[in-house]
Amino acid sequence: MKASARCLGTGGRAALIKRRLTEPNNIWRIRRDLSKRKGSRVAGRLNGKVAIVTGAGRGIGRGEALALAAEGAAVVVNDLGGSTAGEGADATPAQAVVDEIVAAGGRAVANYANVADFDATGAMVNQALEEFGQLDILVNNAGILRDRMVFNMTKEEWDAVIAVHLTGTFNTIKHASVLMRQQRSGRIINTSSISGLGNVGQANYAAAKEGIVGITRTVARDLGRYGVTCNALRPAAATRLTLSPEMEAARAARIARGEPAEGGGLDSMDPQGIAPLVVYLASDEAWHVNGRDFSIMATALGLYTIPQLEAQVFSRGNRWTVDEMFEVFPRTLGPLLENPFGPQEAAAK
Repeated sequence: MKASARCLGTGGRAALIKRRLTEPNNIWRIRRDLSKRKGSRVAGRLNGKVAIVTGAGRGIGRGEALALAAEGAAVVVNDLGGSTAGEGADATPAQAVVDEIVAAGGRAVANYANVADFDATGAMVNQALEEFGQLDILVNNAGILRDRMVFNMTKEEWDAVIAVHLTGTFNTIKHASVLMRQQRSGRIINTSSISGLGNVGQANYAAAKEGIVGITRTVARDLGRYGVTCNALRPAAATRLTLSPEMEAARAARIARGEPAEGGGLDSMDPQGIAPLVVYLASDEAWHVNGRDFSIMATALGLYTIPQLEAQVFSRGNRWTVDEMFEVFPRTLGPLLENPFGPQEAAAK
């Protein structure tokens, strides 16, 4: 037994952990052990750190900014204050979060830049340096929606979403990475979405969000040697981007009537529930976590795989020909595939 334990490498150890996490008894044991620790509080995990959080005036970003500040980080709270479609501007949301942090004894300043503006994001990084003398953590959370079926989507709707989510993520990383590379440390946390895996009526949003995962994996490689990590979240929470006015009205009415919260429903999807993972990834303790994307919602935390080839066949010659493709594909990869989104009449045949 001792010999086999010594031979258990990293891959074996990871497999063992994965197996334990999927066993019901062990899940129960983890929850029981954590329940014993309730009431204990380790504060100051980010003392001396400085963070920028974009889109921090409301929802998930607000929760992240508050949590980072509660752990000792000084925070630049960025929010344009626009509508869910990215229209207009309002300084109130960002300033309200700053006021909340300061009232709790923390340090924070507001920033109202549009992350789609390259020069404005550079000024945001400079603001962190001028106000707090450094920058250790960048959390990209700013986002908008312009949902529409792809055949109805306009170029303007496509461009607007790509500009904020994807280009905005590049803009902040570009400016912050210069500094983080020089200081040989830093944490970058990006916000993707499960919609990036495909979602009806969100071609622009899905493209941007999965593009963010691609940036994340590449930045991890670009900056990892300098002590900088870059990871992404695919969060699920009840925010103004995910709740329709009707859903929010029904939820508010239920609370007003004093009805109990829905277990596992919207009431368990508090945006502030995303922040603990951000705090962990921003900490020194997460130095080894790099280039990965995570799901987090309600009480569940998950790790996504990095895509790998599912199957592979090879041409008999130096390259594929059209005739060979029509011969080989149907009898090799073809049987592995089906069209889950095709016409119903085709599926019935």
